[in-house]
Amino acid sequence: MTGMTFAEKVLAVKGGLDSTVPGQIVTVKVDRLLTHDNTAPVIAKISDELEKFGIADPDLHAVVLDHVIPAANEKTATNHQKVREYVKRHGITNFHDIGRGVCHQVMVEEGLALPGQLVVGSDSHTCSYGAANAFATGIDRTEAAAIILTGETWLKVPRTIRINLTRELPEMVTPKDLVLHIIGEIGAAGATYKAVEYHGDVDMLSFSDRFTISNMGVEMGAKIAAFLCDDVCKEYLSDHGISKDDYEEVWADDDAAYDSELEFDMSVRGPVIAAPHTVDNVSPVSRYEGTRIDQCFIGTCTNGRLDDLELAAEILKGEQVHKDCRLIFSPASSEVFLQALEKGIIGTLIDAGAVMIPPGCGPCLGAHQGILAPGERCLSTANRNFKGRMGCKEAEVYLASPLTVAASAIAGKIMDPRGDI
Repeated sequence: MTGMTFAEKVLAVKGGLDSTVPGQIVTVKVDRLLTHDNTAPVIAKISDELEKFGIADPDLHAVVLDHVIPAANEKTATNHQKVREYVKRHGITNFHDIGRGVCHQVMVEEGLALPGQLVVGSDSHTCSYGAANAFATGIDRTEAAAIILTGETWLKVPRTIRINLTRELPEMVTPKDLVLHIIGEIGAAGATYKAVEYHGDVDMLSFSDRFTISNMGVEMGAKIAAFLCDDVCKEYLSDHGISKDDYEEVWADDDAAYDSELEFDMSVRGPVIAAPHTVDNVSPVSRYEGTRIDQCFIGTCTNGRLDDLELAAEILKGEQVHKDCRLIFSPASSEVFLQALEKGIIGTLIDAGAVMIPPGCGPCLGAHQGILAPGERCLSTANRNFKGRMGCKEAEVYLASPLTVAASAIAGKIMDPRGDI
């Protein structure tokens, strides 16, 4: 019998089966459900059922308010109020109010997405937790509502793409550049409803690096994007108070069957840009070098971690943001903020003329703090550049690494962070 992939193994375990095969429909028990500000419309779908039956498990549901924080208007404030009332009434144990951070960062920091677990969330970038060896995927609000009541859902077992990463990234080239390159090669729909496993020289990537790569799995259409649980992963979990006894790692068998296998030599990569209005519109930075920009943004669940802010600070130290350009930054969580504050990173960024906003999602989705005006261009470390993504359909969003964004903020135009090469 042929071995199983990571996805096939996890869904077999969660479905109480000996094995699964691609295309099979499996009813599975969920380890964790994430919702954020959209909790209010989710629970509105099942208000009568909640009143009559209550929830399946108060520990299963994790709620993080992060999308429009602090509340931007009365409608948002009322939404948040409903969420807080739900949390209190049903004894939700894993609730994080405004200021704690972007939901995906908070989930891993709090140990709410662990190796071998099945974690779903009503947000497409739930796939981020593949960095922690979890089967993690986004679902819609109706599915989330049903899981609150039952603790179960159904999934189709995906086919799997194996991506082998070899060697290591050169200096001034980041995992954001790598994953954008991969998306540019595979295409925005190239992995639709497929699992992606990363193999090879992954020990050259930090946990944060893996988070960035898994986070953008959905941008190539993937159902999940996962790494193995190795010493890098275990060290991160241990640093956050999570014992090896708290989880059971899962990984693909050596003889697993794959839909396809791809290889990427990390050592030959360079800084890239994803230009408007699709994430797979990827080219070397040189193609757009000199393009005027009005705003730069460093943050989000993709690149708002400590190492991302540290990279930006190294570029910006002793420099000033261009007078015709704004630089906004947002730590991914309160934990990241405090670490960056202690290391002097926050001071360096502010001294350079950057503006800090609370840990949250606002500018990324164009909901709050950092919305663009018609005709403006933004260079962002976020994960999407669709038309209207940052709040204005007549603006343009370019995606890049924290290094490229920081260097460009100084110049007021898109620049290669390596300078003249």
